[in-house]
Amino acid sequence: MKFRHESKHQINLLDVYELKTRLSIVAKHDSNADANGTYTVKSLYFDNYTDKALREKIDGVNKREKFRIRYYGTDTSFIRLEKKSKINGLCSKESCRMTAEECQKILTGEIEFLKSSESELMNEFYAKMKYQLLRPTCIVAYTRESFVYPPGNVRVTLDRNIRGSYCIREFLNPDLPFLQTYHGSILEVKWDEFLPQIIRDCVQLPVRRSAAFSKYAAVRI
Repeated sequence: MKFRHESKHQINLLDVYELKTRLSIVAKHDSNADANGTYTVKSLYFDNYTDKALREKIDGVNKREKFRIRYYGTDTSFIRLEKKSKINGLCSKESCRMTAEECQKILTGEIEFLKSSESELMNEFYAKMKYQLLRPTCIVAYTRESFVYPPGNVRVTLDRNIRGSYCIREFLNPDLPFLQTYHGSILEVKWDEFLPQIIRDCVQLPVRRSAAFSKYAAVRI
């Protein structure tokens, strides 16, 4: 499991335009983006009856994890089960592919297939759905503009239009309605061992400070 550094900043629309101008000079857009350089992210999050993942995030628990299923735009041919872990401020992510049919089974509570999967992550997910009583909790969607810079394996993302839904069984529905839950934007910077100075300079916003932010928590709250 490889851990990465992650820094988040709550920013406004003016900041977004300023950062886009700077980053477009030194970094490239994510190759999966559309003609505008953006794409939509849709994630289904899981939690238990005591809201373990939500409470650990709010309380700032040093070692925590959460599971989600994610796809992009309306393309349900590429769906991933993801487990995101955080330890001592460092983040890691494990993932595996999932079909739309498998995802639909989970939405309706049919999870036995996870037990016989060849994926260790699916096996772990099954165990925790059984013994931690994980269940689908909410759907989070947002528009993302992503820039990549190979040295340091840097990814800078600008997320906006953050919205949520509790229509769990409609997760794969391209026409699923959402409710706006956060009206600002989020800057995320992720890197491996080092953050190149040129990127550090590009993302500097003197009046913005690094702050913990969770889109999942924003929707739940």
